[in-house]
Amino acid sequence: MMGLLIGISSLTTVPWNNNPTGQTIATLANDTAVTFASSNGDGTADLPEPGDYQVRERALSITVDRNGNQVGKARSVKVDESADSTWNVSGKGDQCTQTITVLIREPVGATGKHPGAVFMHGAGFGTAYNSFGDVAETLASAGLVTAVIDKPAWDTTDVNRDYPASARVYDDAINLLRGFDNVDGGKVGIYATSESTWISQYLLENDPDVAFQVLLSPMVFSPRESLGFFVSQDFALAGANEGYQSIVRRVFSADTAMLGLDNFDLDLPESHAYSIPTFVAYGSKDVMTAQVEGVKRIFAKARASGNRDVTVRSYPVANHVLRLGDEAQTGTLLADEYVTDMTAWVEGTVQGLAQTSERVAGSAIFQSIAVPHDLQPRRTGTVYGIVLHASMLLLLVATGVMWLIALVRWIRGRGRGVRHPLGFAHGLDNVLVVLTVATFATLLLFVAGLFQVVMAVVHLAWGAAPTDTPGMIQWSWPVIKVVCVLVVLAWSRVFTRLIEAAARQGVLRWPLRGDPIRRMVRGEEPVIASTRFARVLFWLTAATMMYILFFFAFWGLFVY
Repeated sequence: MMGLLIGISSLTTVPWNNNPTGQTIATLANDTAVTFASSNGDGTADLPEPGDYQVRERALSITVDRNGNQVGKARSVKVDESADSTWNVSGKGDQCTQTITVLIREPVGATGKHPGAVFMHGAGFGTAYNSFGDVAETLASAGLVTAVIDKPAWDTTDVNRDYPASARVYDDAINLLRGFDNVDGGKVGIYATSESTWISQYLLENDPDVAFQVLLSPMVFSPRESLGFFVSQDFALAGANEGYQSIVRRVFSADTAMLGLDNFDLDLPESHAYSIPTFVAYGSKDVMTAQVEGVKRIFAKARASGNRDVTVRSYPVANHVLRLGDEAQTGTLLADEYVTDMTAWVEGTVQGLAQTSERVAGSAIFQSIAVPHDLQPRRTGTVYGIVLHASMLLLLVATGVMWLIALVRWIRGRGRGVRHPLGFAHGLDNVLVVLTVATFATLLLFVAGLFQVVMAVVHLAWGAAPTDTPGMIQWSWPVIKVVCVLVVLAWSRVFTRLIEAAARQGVLRWPLRGDPIRRMVRGEEPVIASTRFARVLFWLTAATMMYILFFFAFWGLFVY
């Protein structure tokens, strides 16, 4: 049995190379300020700054479908910050439509035509009213017209989001801005963060006339590579045992395409992704993005497309969304000077000025492990894992029901003075209870340890510092491994006892004889129990416990 379980753990192990570790890019200046030469070449350009204008808000409503088509014209609506219009969805699939609020912020008293910016949401379900408010208002106060929309979601979830369709909706918002009398249609750009930096690549493929892009913590690589890197790195930063870290490899080698989830392995249109002026911003406490390899990839792809206008800024202490501190706490501030730097870059870029500040500046850019470029979907392992987990859950439910019935029978029997109400022989009832409780307790410890690791990763992603005392997420893995071995040994003793009892009663004598087998089946000389119910309970419980051991083996608990 140990050989079988060790073999399963070995076969489900996914090779993973974290090297090179500790990669860095030294920035060219500590000062993150972005400056431009004046148009006449006489000193530094005097650019509009945040706070130059008062800001006015107004809201529009548009209805879009999954194909990116706008259903009807945009109409003005009342600004209602309590609204949650993300869920104004009707229909299914390609016929699904969503009514989206577009919150426009524009400078008051500014004359002429102005540049514009459309904001693109990261993961989750953001609305026009609860996303990007401070950044959009700051840009508007410096003379831009900004648009924040409800996230295009339709009837999708985070795991099956329609990125090309989302790109078409953001392009609708861009075209909406281009049509305003106070907007210069040739100077409308995008502000994309995290997940939406995958969507922005499709957007630029469809609309090469976008004037500029601000990429906040961009996810440069495919979702499988990016998420595999992020979760593996954060498991390590959280102090999780290496065993828990190996779970990441198995999860991110799943063949999700066979389940209809194609987003894991997107064929991103990178040839267009960085072909326009690009501002990239990272935070030194961002534990979700591969910054060193990301910067290298962005510069390489930008130059391949003929674009040399790429500026990178790295801000100390800032997290994945360029905030200071733990994002789980409300009111966290943006990194010092980030909005000022970004605003200056946008203003200078749309005016076509020559940048005089360094292209790569701020704190040193660091990456702890390599992006797992060799991570591939494994269909055989995925099928086995699905069958194993589904079977185990069904067996757990069936076993739980049987044990509830057994408990009722035991209570009734004891009430009538029967010593062994269930009819188990050789003291198997006590042994079965002890082994079942021990196996379930081990399963609960595994689930509790994994849950704690996940919560630690979530806190890291929000910007919290890793704890100095990992606790359960460090010691629970070796404890579970030891208990698993003890459970296997205990079950082997049970089956040894059954084999010895069957041999004494002539059941295993060769050639087989009918009388001993008939007496065993009728319960006259039981090997397991005198009642059919108890025998079914025993074998069902044994099968369930075996599947739990296979479950542990699948996740690597029998790797030594």
